[in-house]
Amino acid sequence: MAAVAIHQFAQCITCHAWSPDHSMVAFCPNNNEVHIYKLVREKWEKLHVLYKHDQIVSAIDWSLRSNKIVTASHDRNSYVWNQEGSEWVPTLVILRLNRAALCVQWSPKENKFAVGSGAKTVCICYYEEENNWWVSKLIRKKHNSSVTGVAWHPNNILIATTSTDGKCRVFSTFIKGVDTRATGISSSNDAKFGEQIVQLDLSSTWTFGVKWSPSGNTLAYAGHNSMIYFVDDVGPSPSAQSVAFRDLPLRDVLFVSDRMAIGVGFDCNPMVFAADERGIWSFVRFLDERKIAPSSSKYSSQFSEAFGKLYGQPKHGMNNDTHDGSRHRGGAHENCITCIVPMITAGDTIVKRFSTSGLDGKIVTWELDNVTDALR
Repeated sequence: MAAVAIHQFAQCITCHAWSPDHSMVAFCPNNNEVHIYKLVREKWEKLHVLYKHDQIVSAIDWSLRSNKIVTASHDRNSYVWNQEGSEWVPTLVILRLNRAALCVQWSPKENKFAVGSGAKTVCICYYEEENNWWVSKLIRKKHNSSVTGVAWHPNNILIATTSTDGKCRVFSTFIKGVDTRATGISSSNDAKFGEQIVQLDLSSTWTFGVKWSPSGNTLAYAGHNSMIYFVDDVGPSPSAQSVAFRDLPLRDVLFVSDRMAIGVGFDCNPMVFAADERGIWSFVRFLDERKIAPSSSKYSSQFSEAFGKLYGQPKHGMNNDTHDGSRHRGGAHENCITCIVPMITAGDTIVKRFSTSGLDGKIVTWELDNVTDALR
């Protein structure tokens, strides 16, 4: 399998999201704007530029059912954008943050969304019809550093977070009058808003890219130490696995199915991880076939390779042919991949198409005719 389409939209892309029918894409070109493009006669045309934020837009999510866009920014604000005719109209969300908003995601039922921040806080936002605005309840004093990722469990109640304090946590977000009690994980049924279900101390480094599997039975997140963690039976006694790999760290993770996940990050190439019949997770292969996987004899030069990637040149005195076995060789992305987004419709449990964007300004779409394609 290889990339289906590669589109150069900007010099650098911070984040992106798709419209429900995948005919439009919204992205931030590493500034305070959100650009919306539409595919017209096999050519991408710019339709809208959303101006409201004062600083870099750090995250975007486009709801599948209600066709709303939510944005979060370093300016500490979040907006919900509604399409009225040919215009997108913003509504300010009351976040009450004193640091940057770093990540955002709609809940599965789209009656809430979560914003993670540099203020060690997670804002759970919901709509108050009587006042016609979006308000938030805060999960405070649980994180010791910035919240880098948020992910909703399919039950619409539990939320997982990652942080630069090296931990992954799961909380209840039950709001009376907004939610009904959860099913699937008994430990969450009686939990109050903001109650911590579990804290995972698997990583000694920053953590990123937390995601739930489609069934909600497995949780995955990445560490800045070139490891990815898979957790089953989330609750008082979780079962966890750590998978180490010898390439550069991941920044984001996506479950394609309950037994396969795609990781993206500083290595510029999606990586496939899969679970065998016993439930044991392992690294399988790079997704971009144009990238040559390193041989074991070249792993000893990993530091030199990383040095070359960070500074644009190999370590002094090293020959490219001898140390750069896993470097990018004309693949779809040419710089760090920071975002991976499923291209699904409401109700899908298997992801057959997804997209990636990164610091090279490209949005790349990938397609799986069959999830087993990625294993070969």
